Amino acid sequence: MIKAVIFDMGGVLLRTEDPTPRAKLAAQYGLSVSALEHLVFSSESSIRAERGEISEQEHWAWVCAQLGLPPSAIQDLQTQFWAGDRLDADLVAFIKSLRPHVKTGLLSNAWTGTRQIVEARYGFLDAFDVVIFSAEVGMRKPEAAIFHHILQQLQVAPHEAVFVDDLLPNIEGARQVGLHAVHFTHPAAVREALQALLNHHLPYRS
Repeated sequence: MIKAVIFDMGGVLLRTEDPTPRAKLAAQYGLSVSALEHLVFSSESSIRAERGEISEQEHWAWVCAQLGLPPSAIQDLQTQFWAGDRLDADLVAFIKSLRPHVKTGLLSNAWTGTRQIVEARYGFLDAFDVVIFSAEVGMRKPEAAIFHHILQQLQVAPHEAVFVDDLLPNIEGARQVGLHAVHFTHPAAVREALQALLNHHLPYRS
């Protein structure tokens, strides 16, 4: 029986729907979009920030240094970088509709301060029974420990939970722990996959 559904945030609930601002920013510094995103999301500095070893501010200062910018440019850089991101309000509403049939969790590789920023800007964290940001617990996906941590917080066994993420390494990490996993490709496809799983495991759902 499925008792919990766990969602990733970036690339699932918050997605870059307008690529133009990020493309303009990358071109401004003579980079491809993928190279710019690597600096922000996949660099050693970002990984350290996701573990809480350095602050979000320290990570952005490092990104600025790589681009030849002073630390005073951090806010403008962040504003341009995130300008095309949008919250999927329909998906959030769907998640809320899953309760009280199942528990809901958010599991995100994210830097220090993310909880406060997300709550102030978007205000959707109340859709979840448990919210785990990697920097707050010193672990990150796809490590087994962080999956075990959120399962413990939700008080469910691995086979009683479904995990949704847009990155295949995280999907594989969840499956290795024993969770069901759904690879996010499109909101409608994920809703369909989850409803099929939940209807299969929860026959009393209409």
